[in-house]
Amino acid sequence: MTRAPGGAIAWEARADLVVVGGGVAGLTAARAASVRGLNVLTVSKGGPTDTATQYAQGGIAVVAPQRDSVDSHVEDTVEAGAGLCDEAAVRSIVAGGQRAIAALTDLGAVFDLGRDGAVSRTREGGHSTRRIIHAGGDATGAEVQRALNAAGMPVLFGASAARVVTDAAGVTGLLVLSKEGYGVVHTPSVLLATGGLGQLYSCSTNPPGATADGIGLALDAGATVEDIEFVQFHPTVLYTPGGTGRRPLISEAVRGEGAKLVDTEGNSVTKGVHPRGDLAPRDVVSKAISARMRQLGTDHVFLDARAIPGFAQRFPTITASCLAAGIDPAHQLIPVAPAAHYQCGGVVTDVNGCTEVPGLLAAGEVARTGLHGANRLASNSLLEGLVVGERAGAAAAQRADLRVEVKDPGQRAMPHMPREKLQALMTEHASVVRDGSGLAIAAAELAAASQVVSESVDALEDAALTITATALVLAADARTESRGCHTRSDYPDAIETQRRSIPVRMDRSGELQLAELRLTGVR
Repeated sequence: MTRAPGGAIAWEARADLVVVGGGVAGLTAARAASVRGLNVLTVSKGGPTDTATQYAQGGIAVVAPQRDSVDSHVEDTVEAGAGLCDEAAVRSIVAGGQRAIAALTDLGAVFDLGRDGAVSRTREGGHSTRRIIHAGGDATGAEVQRALNAAGMPVLFGASAARVVTDAAGVTGLLVLSKEGYGVVHTPSVLLATGGLGQLYSCSTNPPGATADGIGLALDAGATVEDIEFVQFHPTVLYTPGGTGRRPLISEAVRGEGAKLVDTEGNSVTKGVHPRGDLAPRDVVSKAISARMRQLGTDHVFLDARAIPGFAQRFPTITASCLAAGIDPAHQLIPVAPAAHYQCGGVVTDVNGCTEVPGLLAAGEVARTGLHGANRLASNSLLEGLVVGERAGAAAAQRADLRVEVKDPGQRAMPHMPREKLQALMTEHASVVRDGSGLAIAAAELAAASQVVSESVDALEDAALTITATALVLAADARTESRGCHTRSDYPDAIETQRRSIPVRMDRSGELQLAELRLTGVR
């Protein structure tokens, strides 16, 4: 066994599947593989609730029997995706919603009920009907996480994936940095369920661990990333002067229950912008808010939720966040502004979570299945994590009988930019609105980043962030149009010839480059 970056290998293990990440997609996949007899090891760099799943407020978009249809949900998803959804993938994942919720309920998840005793449903931006189920009012993610944690799948906490090891036939193992030092898990399958990239920006709704780890791991392993330029900024994040880091979001469900967006002069922010007004898709609302803030020279707008009866009971988590900031949403306007929220693109997979690298799977926010296109429809994320997570766990069974051995777990040097500098750079030049000159500045700064072999968790995270930022800027510069949640002020219109995904790969020297374009989207 060769040496790892920090010295000799301290420990070794074997598994039929290693899951990286302890959120909805990862734990769902781990359970699906385990019930099929696989020996599963799940590694998570945080604790049991240090996941993006834990913070999800709104709910899960799932078709209601008799009152809704898969066709309607597909239509809403495709419209939000601005021409880049894979309609077959959308239909496949949406159609799996009811089965996924039934499985989650069997694990003990409890969803809110209406007065009629049926599961309560609300409406969010981009949806044509009330199909969002929720738990604890606005604590759906926490309930999903609780139910999956209670299922009892073993998880190695405080362990960071450092490298997916491959040979000519595919995955052979995973290099892991734990409290005991660097270790190697010999395995024929690795599932990336690492969440998003919110820590690319100074202000985000994501937890501190959302450092794009899966993107860096996948690119290094030879997989392709697509649609990485489409970062969804949630339009209504609680604003406080000087606030950075993870910021509390004000769920779209608040607008679904009747709250109104107004500017600092009391005027509607979205009037005349979109037929659905405040319930337009997120990219539309975020751009409308950003435009109004620039017009008025302000750093926030307001959400007026004072007319919602029983606000504190319907939205206890949001109420607590507002009260902590000195705001009573029952009697005061809530100051809000857009912040980085969701990674719409990611590692290219099919609807079963399989990538082009044999044995490498991805599910959840880190993956690009074709469901989200250029802009995710609200509450489709937990849906995707549940449906594709289950399928990915099942897909891993196809390689469970392979006997593999890690030959060389060592890492190559990767670009590394200090985190605060990187966040400031991306916030300034690759945020809600971008332009060619700003992207050129970001690209030059990123190209000058030092090359290091990561020796710590912080260094692993910073390398992943730097690689992902470079891929994002590369794709954003190549997309000379505005589409979905990618807005170029120098190219304000969508262009039909650019209605395709932009693939990014890493070459053998570690350089990122645009791969051969392939047409995608709805025909």
